[in-house]
Amino acid sequence: MSDPIIVEKVDHWVKITLNRPERLNALNIEMHLAFRSALENVGTARAVLITGAGRGFCAGQDLGDRNPDTGDWPPDLGQTLNDYFNPLVRLINGLSVPVVCAVNGVAAGAGANLALACDVVLAANNARFIQAFSKIGLVPDAGGSWILPRRLGMARAMGLALTGEVLSGSQAAEWGLIWKSYDEAELMSAAYELVTKFAAGPTAAYAGTKKLMQAAAGNLFDEHLDDEAIVQQACGRSDDYAEGVRAFLAKRPAKFIGS
Repeated sequence: MSDPIIVEKVDHWVKITLNRPERLNALNIEMHLAFRSALENVGTARAVLITGAGRGFCAGQDLGDRNPDTGDWPPDLGQTLNDYFNPLVRLINGLSVPVVCAVNGVAAGAGANLALACDVVLAANNARFIQAFSKIGLVPDAGGSWILPRRLGMARAMGLALTGEVLSGSQAAEWGLIWKSYDEAELMSAAYELVTKFAAGPTAAYAGTKKLMQAAAGNLFDEHLDDEAIVQQACGRSDDYAEGVRAFLAKRPAKFIGS
């Protein structure tokens, strides 16, 4: 049996591949736990890339073992979220390094929202983002009901959530839900190029940027200016800032060391 999650270390970054292609990488308990372990053990990696094996990114929760006509019904979906999905979203959100997601096919339900939890999302033009929850009587979870209105506005967020309509990768990029979309054959090379760039970049500045961006929605403007000053003060004392200025003055590429 293949490992449900494949972890590959590439130079200074880590690639995590969801690997149940026969199930469109739908998550079962084994896969949840392996994915969590991979995120918890990125170590000193300076960037992370998440993608899916086969023709899909992730079809969300595997419903193969959910049968309403058995004695185990109903499931406790609150516990499922608290024990499995929410820890994944929190880990992705909490990593101090850039997390890139390459959506190579269908991203449905919680699978779509795991992708959207990443810092920078790339997708194939023909990838499909589907908030499929309403089709089975559920609400968007894994952070979806928080992310969608903030990125898209209420009208588009509500439309996607209530109808469960398919949003292509190219349309997702046009709407601002993700960063960019590419022809299918170009997606992974673009993702590799981006994550390699991040791994060679100013790590402390990236961490500070993530911290500030994530806090912005809940901050008053004056508070946020104070937070910016604190984070910028720390970055200004880093070796990478000194290198960045030297490189700028010398008109050469900077060689950041991540400190």
